Amino acid sequence: MPLDIQGVTLSLIIGTLFAIVYALRVLVLMERRMGRIELHIEKIAERIIREELKIERAIKRKSSGSAKKRKKR
Repeated sequence: MPLDIQGVTLSLIIGTLFAIVYALRVLVLMERRMGRIELHIEKIAERIIREELKIERAIKRKSSGSAKKRKKR
């Protein structure tokens, strides 16, 4: 029992709708994944900033300590 033109058209429309739904599902999953990646990048950036501040404080302490020693001599 072959499909007539209406059956073929209906099949094409349903197949296209399923493809669109699948593509949207993939896009939503990729969006979530990108969101998680962005959160991880932000956390890493915060860690780097904290570490840089520690280093800057240590350098300031070292340079102010050596400047005081020079003045005493």
